Amino acid sequence: MSLTYRIGITAWVALILLQCAWYAWLFPPQHLPMWLVLSVTVIPLLLPFLAIGNVRRALLWAGMLSLFYFCHGVAESWSSAQERVPALLEVLLALALIAALGAGVRRRRRA
Repeated sequence: MSLTYRIGITAWVALILLQCAWYAWLFPPQHLPMWLVLSVTVIPLLLPFLAIGNVRRALLWAGMLSLFYFCHGVAESWSSAQERVPALLEVLLALALIAALGAGVRRRRRA
């Protein structure tokens, strides 16, 4: 497995862990059940693991999903000063995942 795929998978797993830490530990929801919030934020990121036999396909799906998390991170960092650090971390992880996808596609075309 190439370095770009390893970076993509690492960013993907870190994004999952960030969602769990953000909503279960750092800033738990006040008016919604915890299971509902975690199922909305974590389950979409777990779905590409079903295609784990094909790393490129799983990363492609995770990269497409990370666009939502990128937008969410930008909106949260802009609107909530209290949650700015995890929101910006979410943005950076989504960008790392997307960059790994782009580098992987570019590398494959050259080969």
